[in-house]
Amino acid sequence: MAGAAADRPVTARSVPASRVLAVWSPDWPVTAAARAAHVPAHRPAAVFHANRVLACSAVARRHGVRRGLRRREAEARCPDLAVLATDPGRDARLFEPVAAAVEALAPGVEVVRPGLLVLPARGPVGWFGGERAAVERLIDQVALHAATECQVGVADGMFAAELAARRGRGVPVGGSAEFLAPMEVAELDRDPEVDRSDLVDLLRRLGLRSLGAFAALAEADVASRFGADAVAAHRLARGLDPRPPARRVPPEELSAAIELDPPVDRVDAAAFAARGLATRLHEALAGHGLACTRLGVHARTADSEELLRVWRCAEPLTPSGTVDRVRWQLDAWLGRGGSGTLVALRLTPEDTVAAGALQRGLWGDVGEGDERAGRALVRVQALLGPEAVLTAVPTGGRDPGERIRMVPWGEDRTAADDAAAPSARPPKDPPASWPGRLPAPSPATVPPAPVPVRLLDATGTELAPAAPDLLDGAPARIAGHGPDRGITGWAGPWPVHTRWWAAGGPGPAVRLQVVLDDGTALLLVHRDDRWEVAGVYD
Repeated sequence: MAGAAADRPVTARSVPASRVLAVWSPDWPVTAAARAAHVPAHRPAAVFHANRVLACSAVARRHGVRRGLRRREAEARCPDLAVLATDPGRDARLFEPVAAAVEALAPGVEVVRPGLLVLPARGPVGWFGGERAAVERLIDQVALHAATECQVGVADGMFAAELAARRGRGVPVGGSAEFLAPMEVAELDRDPEVDRSDLVDLLRRLGLRSLGAFAALAEADVASRFGADAVAAHRLARGLDPRPPARRVPPEELSAAIELDPPVDRVDAAAFAARGLATRLHEALAGHGLACTRLGVHARTADSEELLRVWRCAEPLTPSGTVDRVRWQLDAWLGRGGSGTLVALRLTPEDTVAAGALQRGLWGDVGEGDERAGRALVRVQALLGPEAVLTAVPTGGRDPGERIRMVPWGEDRTAADDAAAPSARPPKDPPASWPGRLPAPSPATVPPAPVPVRLLDATGTELAPAAPDLLDGAPARIAGHGPDRGITGWAGPWPVHTRWWAAGGPGPAVRLQVVLDDGTALLLVHRDDRWEVAGVYD
């Protein structure tokens, strides 16, 4: 563990409570998939999702395979590449021996996601007499009992500890902010459950390319400009926990438990019982205005063995997310052959936050309503046809009307995302550039068809672009969009060239933003010798 603080005899009391140990197994999805498929370690391997590389082994990277490559290109670069499918349940099941090996040395293990777990540093550091000694024991323990290579990092806070583990480093006490400062803002988008690609792209375009530059902003400015999720990311960039340390202690009655009679030894039977248990847990949490961010899964076997695993989540858990994690954990316990049969199961919200962060279901419940809505929409399609029920899917485009595509209910919604993007990109990379696209914020209202209007100067003369980036006068009034309105402010024009080479293409256009005297803001587009309203801002 390069860069660790100098070893000296320490006690648990002398270790700050904020110190966190992170145990990270590199390329875990590939490791788990290769083990399940009996792929030898020397063969290059990659896990694919939607025909793109989700993760690849170090051997594959030496052959030029990279995350985000299409399958055809990856196999062209490495003909011997083992193509493996993604399976979160498999990854979680095979990661259980790693968690059990760490827990044998130190209590308080929390699984962030398969391949990464964290635990408080105070216990193992105080017991083994120093951070370096604790790290070495954990690495040896995982290698011996789980036959897996891992890297361990220690820092103040979970985010800094994870990045330290990826680099095999120890960060001195109080040095997390300095450690994070030179790193790229793309590090904020590593969690697969929290998509911050838009935020990262925006920070880059603003010139904030490092975590230190982002952390230097005032928190009030971040909250007013970017929103709540950016505030949490800003805390991470400063080396702090995602949420302030003051949290509500969940009441004891919020735990949901069930006695399994008869005892179950099959994952499907246990998962069926867990589904109802998850619903009860979330209903109890909703009644107290809470949402769960750390879930404790407890089980008791017929031999009176007590099993416990804690799952930490970046976002408040939904009922389906709870069921997934319980199923993964039950699969790990029952699949390893040593847990026998289960006679009791209990779910405990180890940590809670205000339920405002939880996205409610369609009718205000905790998720079951979405399933009922889905069944109802399928019945409507059976009566009226599949094209009768459409859902809006964000997609790539330059104009507001191009940014949404209507997809029949039940079809793959991700297939429409950036379907016509000018360049291929990995699923988690920042959005494609779309040269000339309208920057955020987008108009709140987009008419089904552009509304023709006339743009007038103070004398009533109709204005037109004298050049792609120059008007032949100052806009003063607009006519044709309701009553004639005065213009109090304007910006532009900006030229847009789209498919100018194609016969019948839209051709060149000019955008202009205007603010009317009643406070309404419009996006105007000049195309084919006329002005049109392409969008209305709030």
